[in-house]
Amino acid sequence: MTAEARVGRRMEQWGWPSRYDETYRPDPREAHWFRERETMPPAERDAAITERIREVMRWCWDRAPFYRRKWEEAGIHPDGIRTLEDFEQVPVVTKEELRLTQAAHPPFGDYLCVDEREVAHLHGTSGTTGRPTAFGISHEDWRVIANEHARVMWAMGIRPDDTVFIGSYFSLYMGSWGTLVGAERLGARVFPFGAGAAGQTRRAVGWLREMRPTAFYGTPSYALHLAEVAREEGVDPQAFGIRKLFFSGEPGASIPAIRGKIEALYGGAVLDSGSMAEISPWMNLAESAARVGMLVWQDIVYCEVSDPRTYRRVPYGSEGTPIYTTLHRRSQPMVRLLSNDLTRWEAGPSPCGRTYPILPRGIYGRIDDMFTIRGENVYPSAIDEVVMALPGYGGEHRIVISREEAMDELTVRVEYDGPTEARGQAAIAELRRRAESELRTVLGVGASVIPVSPGTLERTEFKARRVIDDRDLWREARRAT
Repeated sequence: MTAEARVGRRMEQWGWPSRYDETYRPDPREAHWFRERETMPPAERDAAITERIREVMRWCWDRAPFYRRKWEEAGIHPDGIRTLEDFEQVPVVTKEELRLTQAAHPPFGDYLCVDEREVAHLHGTSGTTGRPTAFGISHEDWRVIANEHARVMWAMGIRPDDTVFIGSYFSLYMGSWGTLVGAERLGARVFPFGAGAAGQTRRAVGWLREMRPTAFYGTPSYALHLAEVAREEGVDPQAFGIRKLFFSGEPGASIPAIRGKIEALYGGAVLDSGSMAEISPWMNLAESAARVGMLVWQDIVYCEVSDPRTYRRVPYGSEGTPIYTTLHRRSQPMVRLLSNDLTRWEAGPSPCGRTYPILPRGIYGRIDDMFTIRGENVYPSAIDEVVMALPGYGGEHRIVISREEAMDELTVRVEYDGPTEARGQAAIAELRRRAESELRTVLGVGASVIPVSPGTLERTEFKARRVIDDRDLWREARRAT
């Protein structure tokens, strides 16, 4: 037996294929779901992960033409991966490659590693930025998602006596379903309210007052919108009694200004989570009750924060883009899936005792969302953090990038709140002045701020879309003249 195998045997519920005792649940007073796995020395865990990566790669090599073709072209074989450093030589997979192979081999692409008759759940992307990507999930992998999400939600402090309100779309979107099956596996009461129907948010206010759930899941944007609607109905959101609010789907819950605003509104603790739907269990990045940043749950999905040019891991303390490898999924395994997200990681342990790496600021942007204004790289999340912390901020804003002649211009439309409106033009002008000053300090480039009255900008019940890039329209107009 290899040293890696001996380490693997000591890890609770660790094997390939993964098997779970569906009757197991820790004592509610226990802080960890699998104490040994979560608190073991990282080097021991890494040895087991290395062996698991070889097992996953062998599985893909034998069953997925997509991976075998890609690795043969790169001169890679699973048996040659002896260390995590070796693994960095494996070529990354992009979302565009997944879309192309699904177009050529519909519906699931030639990286489906089980018989199509084993697919028990169909999910996917919306396709708003191209061909939708189909997720074919076996029943076995559905239980993987449930069990691993239960582990992470347990670390957040959610217990069987909690009621979890799910305030997000029940559709192709994996976030709602992962939360649902994870909460069920944990033994909590589940309130799958959903979102998206006309008038549903106002109905949610009544249900929340009636049922008083102790935990809430959704997007940060929706939590802010829900609180705004509650106040319009004359209800203080703290009356709902929610003690834990956990989020995914968009940056925000790790941004101090947004986190602080939500916590002040609801009186509960905010926790961030989430990575990519393609690699669910997407809670492989998630905070624990210690709330020192998102933990990188490496024994659920192996994550490398990497240089976006070389795709090699960056040292702790550095910024990079996460690359993900599933360690338990067998139907559509992801091996080095490139995220194009942006984060910075640090070595653990966390005060909760877990020895995973930590993302102190969570996922705070996307490389492909970055735009350049007069030579400065600007991330929308940096603008969000400034304007949402402004006294007098009314709950919504829009970032407009435009061009006049040869110069890019950045404009931020910011709603002011009711008290600011009541104080008159001087207060509105001060909001504008302060916003422009703070944006220049943070971004290194000037931005014009246009204050707008409360309720001007559309709210969302899903992921916020706040950036409007008008430069393409300018270029088209120039070409037409």
